[in-house]
Amino acid sequence: MLAVVPFYLGDDADLVEPLSAELRRLFRRDVRILPPWFDPEEAFDGSRAQYHSTRILAMLLDGPGERFERVLAVTGVDLFIPILTYVFGEAQLSGKAAVASVQRLRPEAYGLAPDRVLLLGRLVKEAVHELGHTHGLLHCTDAGCVMRSSTYVEEIDLKGPEFCEACSAVLPGDEPGR
Repeated sequence: MLAVVPFYLGDDADLVEPLSAELRRLFRRDVRILPPWFDPEEAFDGSRAQYHSTRILAMLLDGPGERFERVLAVTGVDLFIPILTYVFGEAQLSGKAAVASVQRLRPEAYGLAPDRVLLLGRLVKEAVHELGHTHGLLHCTDAGCVMRSSTYVEEIDLKGPEFCEACSAVLPGDEPGR
């Protein structure tokens, strides 16, 4: 079972249900939406005015997070890791925890008009990408694969929401593409 843990989403909270439905379809897993059992402010770095995504991953593994096969936090805050200016998300490679943020996925973050369909599509791709890492998948060279690395939001737009044949072959037998 996959737990989706939304926090600090504000007006984007309506994305959680359709995201969960897509994750249910793509991963063929029950999805449960849970409130956070941790204080997200413990991941806030005041000097950067961002949230340290690796700290969020650690908090997801405590308490109720231990019961689930995978745990995905979905947030509206700006994420970072110390060596990068920002990240769209992060995951534990071959672990249980992942986080994805809508902050830099919103079209309006780039001076464009809000587009809920585009935002949801980007969020689904980012969430699936991060959950792919939890299954041990590395970045893929297939341009259409969801596991393709994305440094810029335009790169997220260019790839699909599903795993390519090679990445699907690495996933357990009851995962997508198998």
